[in-house]
Parts: sequence; C-alpha cells; structure tokens
Amino acid sequence: MHLRQNTLSRKPNYLYASVLLIFISLICVGYSIVSRDDFDLARQEILLRKIGHELLLQSGDSTSRVLPVKKIAVNEYQISFENELTFQPDSLVNTIQSLLANGPFAPDYVVNVVNSDDASVVFGYAISKNKKDDIIACIGRRQPIGNYMIQIQFEPAGISLAKNEYIIGSLIALAIVGFVFLRTVKPRKSPPDSRNANLLTLGSMSFDAETRKLVINDKTIDLTRTESRVLHIFALSPNEVIERSQLQKEIWEDEGVIVGRSLDMFISKLRKKLEFDPNINIVVKRGKGYKLEISS
Repeated sequence: MHLRQNTLSRKPNYLYASVLLIFISLICVGYSIVSRDDFDLARQEILLRKIGHELLLQSGDSTSRVLPVKKIAVNEYQISFENELTFQPDSLVNTIQSLLANGPFAPDYVVNVVNSDDASVVFGYAISKNKKDDIIACIGRRQPIGNYMIQIQFEPAGISLAKNEYIIGSLIALAIVGFVFLRTVKPRKSPPDSRNANLLTLGSMSFDAETRKLVINDKTIDLTRTESRVLHIFALSPNEVIERSQLQKEIWEDEGVIVGRSLDMFISKLRKKLEFDPNINIVVKRGKGYKLEISS
C-alpha cells in the first residue's frame, strides 16, 4: 500500500517533466525552423540572381552585373541590372520556371517585367500549380533593349507554409498534452476538518457532539451520551418544534426500549446545563413536543 502511494505521488512529477520536455522540444524545433528559413532566404536570393545572370547571357551580355536582389514586399522580389538588356518572352518564361522549380518557392507566382524609365509593365505572366490556370501571352515577340527590372511575386501561403505547419502542430501537441494532464492530475481536495464538522454554535455556547462537551466563556460542561444525542437533535433544528415521538424513536428505538419519562428527565438535566446562557432554553409545546429556543 505504501509503495502504491509513492507511485501515485510521483505520477504528477512525471507529467510535469513530460510537459517540460515537450515544451523544450517545440522550442528547439522552432529554432531549427527559423534557421531553415534563413537558409531558404539566402538560397532564394542566389536563385533570383541566377535568373538575372541567365537573362543577361541570353541578351548577349556576359560582363555587366546583376544588381542586389531587393525584397519589395513580404513575398515579392525585384531583380535589377547594371545595363540595358533585351529578352525573348518565351526564353524568359522557361528560364525563370526551370530555376524556380529547384528552389524553396511557392508553385504559384506572378512575373512582371517593368521598364524602370517610366515604371510601365512591358511583359507579364502568371504561373500556377495547376497548369490550366497559367496565364502567358505575347511569348513570340522579342522586346527591344531597355532598362528592365524583373519583379516576381509569390503566393503568400508558400513562403509561410513551414511556419504555419509548425504553429498548428505545436498547438495540437500542447492541446493533447494539456488534455491528458488535466484528465490525469486531479486537484487534491483538502480533507474536511473533523473538529469543525461536529462543532455547533448555540447562542454564546459551543457544542461539540463528538466529545460531548458544552463550552461557554472558557467553561466546559460535560454531557452524557444520551444528553448529547438529545441536544444534537435540537441543535440541528433550532427554534423548531420536534415531536416527542420523534425524539423517543431516534434516541431509544435502537435499544429496544422506549420510556416516556426518561425523555422528560434528560430534558430537565439539559435545561440546567443550558442555564449559563439565558438566551437558550428548551420549552414544552403542549400536545406537540419540544423546541430549542435561541433568542438573539
């Protein structure tokens, strides 16, 4: 029995340790995802610069630079060039599509070729994961030399997919752990104070049914077993009439003998012991029974 109690007492400790371990694991996974995001961002910039490099080569330029890639919005990037260039739309579409297929990008994106002189869009198209939703036009017309910028906007869900999965997974894991924890660990109820449970207040007196004592002004009055039983019945229903037959039945029936005058004798003895408080008295209700009167 003692071993079982020790096992049960250790159970909450195991649960606390499990919750802490899962929490630490989730934090570690979160840091790893953040690190992975940083790596993916660096890889994205390299791929975008490579797109610019390939477009320069297709334009016949192998010496000028691709300017640093700019992130102009949450999911939008801009590729700029040092010099002017020309491009063939179908080659641009194929080049960007083949390079982005190897990177950590969303499958849905929109590409706009902007003339930096007047901010006009000279060519644009949209690629979707579902090929039927692709929008590509004017692919057979070569564009003249100009100061162009390539702007690529990705589907937002693709960029934050890993984070969303991590957050959702973390919430589910914590919810499961919390549910199991709450089902397993029940709050301990403090045991009732047995002393207060048997202590009744009668005016300025305190009556302890268990120890069969009356206490008033630090004075203790001992009661007999029967006196205590009679007073306890009265104390549970103060200022209420209790029938004589009910008192006799509850006190003496289990002993097999009911004596009418015995009740009167115990009532008389109780009256004397209650005289220390003039606000308490046991009165007779003719034809009905007795009542413990307590006046304030």
